[in-house]
Amino acid sequence: MQIKANDSSLKSWVEVPADSDFPIQNLPFGIFKTEYLNAGAGVAIGDYVLDLTYLYENGFLDGLGLPAGVFNQHTLNGFIGLGKQKTRAVRERISELLLDDNDELRDRKAARELALIPMEEVEMLMPVHVPNYTDFYSSEEHARNVGTMFRDPDNALMPNWKHLPVGYHGRASSIVVSGTPFHRPKGQTKANDADTPSYGPCRLLDFELEMAFITCKENGLGNPVSTQEAEDYIFGFVLFNDWSARDIQKWEYVPLGPFLAKNFASHSSPWIVTMDALEAFRVKGPEQDPAVLPYLKYEGKKNFDINLEVGIQPDGSEETVVCNSSFKYMYWNVNQQLAHHTGNGCNLQVGDMYASGTISGPTPDSYGSMLELSWQGTKTIAMKDGTERKFIQDGDTVVMRGFAERDGVRVGFGEVNAKVLPAK
Repeated sequence: MQIKANDSSLKSWVEVPADSDFPIQNLPFGIFKTEYLNAGAGVAIGDYVLDLTYLYENGFLDGLGLPAGVFNQHTLNGFIGLGKQKTRAVRERISELLLDDNDELRDRKAARELALIPMEEVEMLMPVHVPNYTDFYSSEEHARNVGTMFRDPDNALMPNWKHLPVGYHGRASSIVVSGTPFHRPKGQTKANDADTPSYGPCRLLDFELEMAFITCKENGLGNPVSTQEAEDYIFGFVLFNDWSARDIQKWEYVPLGPFLAKNFASHSSPWIVTMDALEAFRVKGPEQDPAVLPYLKYEGKKNFDINLEVGIQPDGSEETVVCNSSFKYMYWNVNQQLAHHTGNGCNLQVGDMYASGTISGPTPDSYGSMLELSWQGTKTIAMKDGTERKFIQDGDTVVMRGFAERDGVRVGFGEVNAKVLPAK
């Protein structure tokens, strides 16, 4: 698909640092507020946020057939629910306004200063209201590592794993935006040498490096979505940290899966990078063997080459990068995930969030969780301040970053970060 706004030769009159995640070829959408402005929609460009409410109210988006007040909202649900044809047209118009040879906004000093707000002056909010949340388990390397640790290395994958994208429905209400601190969760655990369980703070708190996509269209109850149709339903992607309490999970997950081990907090990055902006970074996924059933078959490049990084910053100290991975490693792609999710007629809603599951690569430095990096606590990870980690401690801030880069264009997600506070 040829999208004009993705042209690698485009330059903006807004100064964009060379290492910025937000060049004119990206233009991700988010919700922000300032000391003087109520919550509303914006687009990231360089070190600025472009105020879409201002653009709409002052005629810069005329002719696009947008409903009144669509950007003056606390979430993007209403906007992305207009459909990809409409949101694509908005992104194309924003690109046009920001082009270096377009003087519509550039040469109107007062308008320019009101429309462009320095990022240090804004507070980013949760970009969407999430009606429903699904967490997949789609990285083969991660599934093999976990299966090797907890079961038989020769039978690390469960019998169903290569036949369907494994997933479960998680808690939507505890998904929060980057920068929101949270308290260490409590729950039941049972020591190997104990006769009965005990209740208390989690001891084995872990991050999970994930990405998530957000749907922008409803299918209606009873209507499956095919792999060919899936991308019409996907607006874009965020970075996602799906925290896990490993010791709580070990005791509770049989027979119905994670509960208190997963529902205490998950963190989303604030900027939604559109699927359109990622077109140039499509790659082939891993070969799927055995062959998938017909409803999961697809054509074309459905994986995305997005570099991912995780750092741990102890309280008052320097950050240590502990993981470098890539979204391209996913065995099950998002088209297959959505086709399987709706294969039974499950109804999608605008703003639903679908996480990838932990993203691990083939080498130890690319493992996307402390469970794997410390190999179930048998290894230590050295921090720059001289301390060591097997799992996440109180006071630690975990930071995840992601970007794709090709032909001199870098399209990034910013970061998702969160600090762990002591248990209440």
